[in-house]
Amino acid sequence: MTNPTQPVYIVSKGRHDSMLTSRSLARMKVNHFIAIEPQDEKSYERALDKFGIRDQVKLLKLPFSNHGDGPGRARNWCWDHSIENAFEGHWVLDDNISDFYRLHQNQRIRVESGAIFRAAEDFIDRYENIPVSGFQYRFFIAPNSYRPPYVFNTRIYSCLYILNDCRHRWRGRYNEDTDLSLNVLKDGDCTCQFNAFMQGKEVTQRLGGGNTAEFYAEEGTLNKSQMLVDMHPDVTTLVKRYGRWHHHVDYGPFKKNQPRFKPGVVLPEGDNNYGMRLITNFRK
Repeated sequence: MTNPTQPVYIVSKGRHDSMLTSRSLARMKVNHFIAIEPQDEKSYERALDKFGIRDQVKLLKLPFSNHGDGPGRARNWCWDHSIENAFEGHWVLDDNISDFYRLHQNQRIRVESGAIFRAAEDFIDRYENIPVSGFQYRFFIAPNSYRPPYVFNTRIYSCLYILNDCRHRWRGRYNEDTDLSLNVLKDGDCTCQFNAFMQGKEVTQRLGGGNTAEFYAEEGTLNKSQMLVDMHPDVTTLVKRYGRWHHHVDYGPFKKNQPRFKPGVVLPEGDNNYGMRLITNFRK
């Protein structure tokens, strides 16, 4: 009960020198795949030995490179890989997540196993209409402030658990996480964001590699925000804040979407910590 039952994928490009997400998962003993473009294969192979994570990682070489369409194409390829291997769902993670956390008594505690992934899978498995879920960003959960353990019907970013029978796929060059979430919600289905489980993601554009150079060096943020407005003009507007263009999404219309239990689901009594225990004198 300490690791996910569904495959975990990281889509990565040009970040063999950091490999933040993979190193974090390897420390937690979570086996996972890294989907890379062909030109990066040798660099990532060397990095597996450099960081001592080869036992937890399998590299998957994508059949395309430098297409400029964003990460959606690689994420869809991972989705197909999961289906081909007869899984019901899959995790897909950005490659700039340094740690994972559990919210415990309003404190953000770093976790050292994959138990939070397994707990999230079991929670989602109770429902028949939550095809997309994921972990909240750590920096959005302030210590000693009350947050519910989960929130339905909002955007899911960067660390997603997707059921393979979801009717929508990744599309668009930018903001593909938001687009996928909105398409699910517009069907009347639900998303679930776990506040109880968090990802320590780096701020966008801080880490080199990935799509940073292709997307932001010359284009800035206007095209990124405008694309989402064009795709979802009914709930999205273009705003300028802190000297940059952003998109603003109104999730209010989706509050009426209700999660539905699968027939025959019986909620367990008592607490299940999935083998997790609080260690107050932790040493590496």
